[in-house]
Amino acid sequence: MSDDIPADTPSDSSTSFQEIVVVTGISGSGKSVALHALEDAGFFCVDNLPPELLREFLRLEHGLARRRVAIAVDVRSAGSLPHLLPLLDELRAEGVHIRAIFLDASTDALVRRFSETRRPHPLSDAHHAAQVAGQPARRREDRAPDDRRALVDAIELERELLADLREVSTVIDTSQLRPAQLRTWTRDLVSAAEHRLTLVFESFAFKHGVPLDADYVFDVRVLPNPYYLRELRPLTGRDEPVAAYLREQPEVSEMLGQIEAFLSRWLPAFEGDQRSYLTVAIGCTGGQHRSVYLVEALAQRFSGRGATLKRHRELDARH
Repeated sequence: MSDDIPADTPSDSSTSFQEIVVVTGISGSGKSVALHALEDAGFFCVDNLPPELLREFLRLEHGLARRRVAIAVDVRSAGSLPHLLPLLDELRAEGVHIRAIFLDASTDALVRRFSETRRPHPLSDAHHAAQVAGQPARRREDRAPDDRRALVDAIELERELLADLREVSTVIDTSQLRPAQLRTWTRDLVSAAEHRLTLVFESFAFKHGVPLDADYVFDVRVLPNPYYLRELRPLTGRDEPVAAYLREQPEVSEMLGQIEAFLSRWLPAFEGDQRSYLTVAIGCTGGQHRSVYLVEALAQRFSGRGATLKRHRELDARH
């Protein structure tokens, strides 16, 4: 981690940030859960800090004891969001090390969560949403005919407002995650942050949807399925009997080798593009056998090339 400090911070200070994490994302995607996880991991956390105050906050923090800082910024400060990306670029140019984590979820999952909590979406008020987006407010007769449609409209507007920020952040898809999973995944990400590029291998079930945070998706449903063997059905790809069965299948070895060769070919390009994380999602029908085995095998093969994380979306949800 660099010990450089912002240019306008007093140069006689010997303190520097070990890490600054900016947490943002779609409302209802779990930002509070992620922020609490970072707080438990030893970060000093601030929620909904207006971007205009970020530089001043970092200047004040710089004079305090050496500590890691996490800042949540969301659409409640949407009027200031256009200034956030240029500000982050300026701070990075001045030597401040910043990691941005963006939490996302499918629209159906967000609608369900807002319905369960009965909390209003920050952009649910038509006039406020129009002001944030820089658009004229819609006439009453032009507004959504029901609450669900109005909520969907607010979510889609928020996606538009945060699209640029999502593009430059590490994305976590929380659609299928329980809070405990999100806490673990968040801590895993920041613990690997000192590495130049972190490879994230994630297994999933196609029947529950493709992860929104995947940079690459490989479909391994064409491979022999241990599910159809009675003695292997209750096991997972982390169990040796399943792994032994899959290792014996020529198609599995060929698929594994081709994925490894593809990633090995393009990893240097991602590193040269200043990427912090690359998420490779491996999907099968149930997310229990084939995809889990390939994630375990790929993580092992790439473990010597830097930080490597493993996620098993369906399996982790059981614990």
